[in-house]
Amino acid sequence: MADRYGYLFFDTGVLYRALALKAIEKNVDPTDEEALANIASSMRVDVLPSPATSHSMYKVIVDGSDVTDRLRSSEVENIVSIVSAHPKVRQSLLEHQRRIAKSGPSVVVGRDIGTVVLPDAQLKIYLDAAPEERANRRYRELLSRGVNTTYEQVLMDIHRRDKLDSSRAASPLRVPKDAVVIDTTGKNIQEVLAEVEHWM
Repeated sequence: MADRYGYLFFDTGVLYRALALKAIEKNVDPTDEEALANIASSMRVDVLPSPATSHSMYKVIVDGSDVTDRLRSSEVENIVSIVSAHPKVRQSLLEHQRRIAKSGPSVVVGRDIGTVVLPDAQLKIYLDAAPEERANRRYRELLSRGVNTTYEQVLMDIHRRDKLDSSRAASPLRVPKDAVVIDTTGKNIQEVLAEVEHWM
């Protein structure tokens, strides 16, 4: 959809993944909130439109380096929910998110966009799906990128992340009161796009 309208597609989760990657590179404990918040404040992160030949919808540049292909590694996957649960980390990354989102027309994706990051967004769409459906989609995506995993492992990771994100103290996952909720279970991309465009 972002591509169709010439908007930037911005998944704010990539900022937490970028920070998790930085923590791994610097050997910082993912439970060390102060250290992570300091890294988040000092790093420069940009999300740019991806080249047409890329498999990704965006390009993530951290401190001058393209880290896009490293953000979905199992090492990052294992700690990103821990990293993102820290209140100081979320606060440190908030201005990064708003700066990128407001750099031009954009479709912004994340678990607290309509409630915290952009509470005054023109249109809030809450896309939902059964965990099994989401696991199947992620599993196929990972396989297409050559990642060695199993459907069962992906489903377990999704359940774990949902629990962590819904119960965290800072910006927990919840449906914005003024959001349009669309259940995408069993629907293809074209069907979901048609529902979203109905509200535009």
